[in-house]
Amino acid sequence: MIVGIGVDLVDIGRFERTIERTPRLLDRLFSAAERTRAPRSLAARYAAKEALIKALGGSDGLHWSEVEVASEASGRPHFVLSGSTAAVVADRGITALHLSMSHDGLYATAYVVAEARESPEDLATRRSVARTSGFSPSEEGGML
Repeated sequence: MIVGIGVDLVDIGRFERTIERTPRLLDRLFSAAERTRAPRSLAARYAAKEALIKALGGSDGLHWSEVEVASEASGRPHFVLSGSTAAVVADRGITALHLSMSHDGLYATAYVVAEARESPEDLATRRSVARTSGFSPSEEGGML
C-alpha cells in the first residue's frame, strides 16, 4: 500500500553555484561513491533525497550521510540506506521505496513512492468498509 509520495525539482545551475560557494556540502550530502558523479547527476541525487524526505513525511531521524542513491546494472536508481536512517525507515513500516530521477538542460527532478505492507487490522477494516459500500476486496488486499 502506498503510504507516501515525494517529488523535488532542482535548478542545476543554482545547485552548482551553491556547491562552488560551500564545497563542504558535498561531504555532508553525498557518499564517496556519489561525489564522483557530474554536477547534474548530483543535483538529481539531491532531488531524490529531498523527495524521499517528503515521501516519508519529514526528516525526523534521517541523516543525509546514511542515504545513498546507487544504480543497478541496468541503470535503474535505488536507495541504499544505512545506520539509524535504515532503522527509522523500517520502524515506520516502509517495505519498499521506488525512485525515478531525470535531468535535462537546466533542471533535475526525482519522484519517490514509499510503500508499506498493510497491517491485518487495516485490511480487516477496509474489508468491512468494502462490504458495507458494495465493493469487494481482492485477495491481494486491493479494491476491485
